[in-house]
Amino acid sequence: MESSNIAGKVVIITGASSGIGEVTARLLAQHGAIVVLGARRKGRIDAVVQEILETGGKAAGFAVDITKRAEVDMFIERALERFGRIDVMVNNAGIMAIAPIPQLKVEEWDRQIDVNIKGVLYGVAAVLPQMQKQKSGHIINLASVLGIKVFAPGGTVYSATKFAVRALTEGLRVELHSENIRCTMISPGAVATDLPEGSSEEATRKDLRELYKMAIPAASIASAIAYAIDQPAEVEIDEVVIRPTAQDF
Repeated sequence: MESSNIAGKVVIITGASSGIGEVTARLLAQHGAIVVLGARRKGRIDAVVQEILETGGKAAGFAVDITKRAEVDMFIERALERFGRIDVMVNNAGIMAIAPIPQLKVEEWDRQIDVNIKGVLYGVAAVLPQMQKQKSGHIINLASVLGIKVFAPGGTVYSATKFAVRALTEGLRVELHSENIRCTMISPGAVATDLPEGSSEEATRKDLRELYKMAIPAASIASAIAYAIDQPAEVEIDEVVIRPTAQDF
């Protein structure tokens, strides 16, 4: 199944070895996109790419740690060498380490900032020169409903990183629309992925597992990403918020 505004586009996806990233890669490939998957787990990336190729899709995958700018630059350079252009960048990789602030899990705070904020910025920095050269492009950042309302106690730092993603995406939209570069923010609620397992506290993980019993499938987010990409070039979907119907925040 090919869709006119997705087919043939080169789409970069970070955090593509599982969850939303993996499901999005598979869906876009079904619609005729050329998907380039990045994540730290090279074996997992290779397996997903192989499955996409076997079903007639076009895909490539590379190991990348988005907290290292040089690795992100190399990831994008390799995608460009292979496919010659970049139409969409999906900054999907993220981590969620929930713990009350007084526990002072400073290393976890740093890690969330490195992945959720700096990782997004490194992705933007790597693709922007090419998109400016093409005079076209689309940057899609994964935020969160916890970037709309602070999840506290426990998610204060995570929420702070996702509020930052909101600010960055809106600022990018304002700065880049005159260059025909679209910017979209996707803010999911509870989605069935391994994100809740990112907390170092077993008690917190247990509470999150309970909360996530209402979680919707990753495919619901992938569909929203596909919808945003599929719009005509002059139409920009700025923000999509997607929650389980049962979720109140």
